[in-house]
Amino acid sequence: MTKQQNGATAEASAQANDEALASAAADLRIAELETQLKEAGDRALRAQAELENYRKRAQRELAEERRYAVVPLVRDLLTVVDNLRRAIDAAKQTSDGKGLLEGVQMVATQLDAVLKQHGCLPIETVGTPFDPNQHQAIAQESSAEHPSGTVTRATQVGYKLHDRVIRPAQVFVSTGAPA
Repeated sequence: MTKQQNGATAEASAQANDEALASAAADLRIAELETQLKEAGDRALRAQAELENYRKRAQRELAEERRYAVVPLVRDLLTVVDNLRRAIDAAKQTSDGKGLLEGVQMVATQLDAVLKQHGCLPIETVGTPFDPNQHQAIAQESSAEHPSGTVTRATQVGYKLHDRVIRPAQVFVSTGAPA
């Protein structure tokens, strides 16, 4: 082989090496870009999932806020209910307050109906087991009628709005039969 042929072969070999290196570099670049594309797709899916979770959470919070939006109104109305009940009790103790008693009882019945219509119900007390989530114990007393830990009487009616306690009932709790 001549020097010229050796030079041409070396040049062809070098050119083939350059092309092989360029091809390998292009393949690496393509693999890098494919990885970046896959990661970008994964990030986009996660972002969509987070957005959907946020929307659902916001809807739940909005629904709960709407459901309990009347809490301040109900709290204010409860003092009116208490006063009406006190007036009924006072009118029952006098014999000449029959007309007043009937009128106040009608108003109390209407008010109870309005509260019930809006999901505000009185908490059960007498004869039920004491529940610190619904009752506020103000005293204990012995009772032959009620076992220990049972509500014997209520001094103030408690109320729940849907499933949330607005005001706990103030109650006396039984310690069991007298010794």
